Order: sequence, then structure tokens, then C-alpha cells
Amino acid sequence: MRPLLSLCLLLLPGSAGVAGPPLAGVEAQPVAAAREIFAELVRINTTDSVGDNTAAARAMETRLLAAGFARADVAVLGQERNPRKGNLVARLRGRGDARPLLLLAHLDVVEVEEGQWTVPPFELTEQGGFYYGRGTSDDKHMAAIFIANLIRYKREGFVPRRDIIVALTADEEWGDYNGVRWLLEQHRPLIDAEFALNEGGGGQIRGGRYRVNEVQLSEKNYASFRIEAKSPGGHSSRPGPENAIYRLAKALARLGDYRFPVNVGPVTRSYFERMASVESGQVAFDMRAVAGAQADPAAARRLSQNRLFNALLRTTCVATLLKAGTAENALPESATAVVNCRILPHETLEQTRAALIQVIGDSAITVEVIGAPIAGPAAHVNPVILRAVEAVTIQMWPGVVVVPVMSTGATDGLFLRNAGLPVYGVSGVFQDIDDNRAHARDERIPTKSFDEGLEFLYRLVKSLADSPAA
Repeated sequence: MRPLLSLCLLLLPGSAGVAGPPLAGVEAQPVAAAREIFAELVRINTTDSVGDNTAAARAMETRLLAAGFARADVAVLGQERNPRKGNLVARLRGRGDARPLLLLAHLDVVEVEEGQWTVPPFELTEQGGFYYGRGTSDDKHMAAIFIANLIRYKREGFVPRRDIIVALTADEEWGDYNGVRWLLEQHRPLIDAEFALNEGGGGQIRGGRYRVNEVQLSEKNYASFRIEAKSPGGHSSRPGPENAIYRLAKALARLGDYRFPVNVGPVTRSYFERMASVESGQVAFDMRAVAGAQADPAAARRLSQNRLFNALLRTTCVATLLKAGTAENALPESATAVVNCRILPHETLEQTRAALIQVIGDSAITVEVIGAPIAGPAAHVNPVILRAVEAVTIQMWPGVVVVPVMSTGATDGLFLRNAGLPVYGVSGVFQDIDDNRAHARDERIPTKSFDEGLEFLYRLVKSLADSPAA
């Protein structure tokens, strides 16, 4: 593994954000084909409750076979476990001079609250410069782009050094039928690769100006804890000094006031160093101050007022669920809370649990891990990939800065990294950082950004697929 501290040396200098220019070289025919695929994927409901991931995988299988892919190179797998949870794996054959490149996207989408949308959620609606629909930003735009570009390479007769594999999967992150984890366990040779591209990175727009193009190199680890207080119970007409609800409430109040220590990892240090060239004034000064060998405490406090920066600087834990009592006229015998934590990749589950116990400060309250959280390794930095991202970014958006980032959320990249397969979150799809509607009602993506992301990934994947072994 190459030292992450050398990351900044791998990235070329760039100027502050620029306005998004008219994009030259985006051909109309590939865009139309990609939009058609995008619309088909959005129309297929792939929610966990009633959706059909297999139907979406089969639809993409049909398109690939019609484009001339061999039956042996296109497969829908995993539906035997659950008929609605199939995964597509497709391969464009290269010369075999280097190990494959894997392109990963998930087909499943979050649930839709009935009656809350202003447009049909399972129909790609173009309106006011945006594509609306469930999954448009998470993550069917990447699935559509990968399939459209794979077909484009096939029709162009492109035969790269390495095979290009596309995997479109079910149950992202933690579902019962997670496709990536299952494919690794049951069909590793089909998706084995030298490296992978996935969601997790993207471009930032603010005030109409293109600022940075992010490359996700690591992500926080997900863990939840059950916090429980107990008391004797009894009739509510005769309360005593012990009450589980009050005890738990005091513990949660202490937790609410607590901030985990600032702990700037290598990826986040590089992030703030690069972002300082995009920001100005006090924010830029503070970013440089926290990116030093020792993060400046005052600068960290100021940056922590921003939710994103706060989450990048430290582990976070927050109460998300409560349960207590059995009846309005009975004293509670127990009160429980679920506290969800997003743990820095260079910290451990045990360290986080110990911190919670110390902050709660009540030996009668238990703190137990829920389930079996999976921790991810430190990021692997590949200069070949980062230079390719930088080169295509400069071609398409001169002056936009490429920035490494640690995701505060989770992706399926966790399972690949744990299997020794380096993953880079990059899309070239720019969105307004103040208008993120993933998982929300009226989910949307700018039409221009979809077209640009299509071209960006076409050029980037073509470059990486034809690069020598890294």
C-alpha cells in the first residue's frame, strides 16, 4: 500500500471553481441511448418491499445480448435465493494483458412515501433541467451510464488491455440479499478485478459554479449500539426514585453534549488541503490549519459548525430510536435507545463503545453492539487511477480541482476493500451541494450532469481499461 500522505503529490494543482462550461464532444446518439436505458431502470420499481431487482437486471441483460454480447459474458445471478433479488454481471472482453476493471452500481432504491411526490416516482420525468424519479441520484444514473458505455465500447469495436466487468447489484450495504457480498462468496472469479469504480464520489456545484470533482478513497464504518436502563417497575400511582426513562434520558443528554475528539486521517487531511484552494477567507484558513501535522483546535471548532466538516473530523454517534414502558399507568421496567455511530476508519468499534460507556457514566446502563458490524480497511491509493481522473477532469472542466474524500456514509465498496479489491468512488456527475435529494422525495439529478457524467465515465473507463497493470 502506498502512503496516503503522498496523495497530494499525485494530484495536479488546480484553480478555484469555475462555471460549468458547455461540454464539447458529447455526442447526441450516445446520450439518447443512455437516457433510454435510464428511463427503463427508473420505471422498474426496485424497492425492498415490493420491487423487483431481478426485472431490472433482466432488462439490462436483454439490452446487452441485443448489442452482441455473448451469452457466456452476461448473467443474472442470485435470484434463486430470492426471486426479486437478482444481480447482473456482464463482461466486455479485452486482450487479457492486465487484470480486469470492475464497474459497480446498485439497482435497489429506498422506499417511496405514497402521496409525497409531486411527480410519479417510478417514471423518469424531465422538468426544469432535471431528471426526477426514485433512484435518479442513488444509484440508477451510474447503472445506466455503465450499461450504455459498455454497449458503446462494443459497437465501436474497442478491445482494451483488460476486461471491463459491470456488476449491477441488489440490497446495497446491509440488505439480507446483498449482491456484492454474495458475489464475492459464490462467484468471485466473475467479478475479480485489479480495481473497481463505484459510487461515493461526484462533482460539487455551488451557486452555479463547478468547484471540485471528488474521488472517494475511504468511508466511515457503520455500527449501532443498544443503550438500556432498567428499573423495578410498579404502579404509576406510587413512583419511586428509580425510573428507567429518566435514567436513560440523563445518559442521552450527556451523549448529546459530547463530541468525539478530532482525529484527522490521511484522506481527510488531503481533502482539506485541496479544498482550501477552492474556499476563501476564514474557511480556507481553518482548512489549512486542521490539515497540519496537529489539527488546530480552534479551527476544528469553527469547521465543526458545518455538518459535513464535523463528520469528516471525528467519529459521530447519535440517538435514532427510543423504546420504553408498557402502559401509561405502569412504571417502566426498561428503557432503550439505539445510538447509530459512524466510526472513522482509523478508529475501532471497541474504542467507540468504550467512549460511549465513559460518556454515559452510569454502570447500571448497558451498552451493547447491535449485530456484527463490518469494519473496512484503510484506502489503497493508486496513482494511475488518480492521474487518469485528473486528466479527464481537466479535459472536460478546466480549473476544477480533484479532491480525495472519505464518505461519511457507507457503500458496497466496503465488501470489496475487505476482499482485497481496491475501490474508487468517482462519477463525474456534478450536483448542487445544497440540493442533495438522495433518499428524499422528488429525488433528482441535473440533466446536464447526467450527460456530462456519461462522457466523463466513457473517457475515464476507456483510459483505465487500456492502461498497463498498476
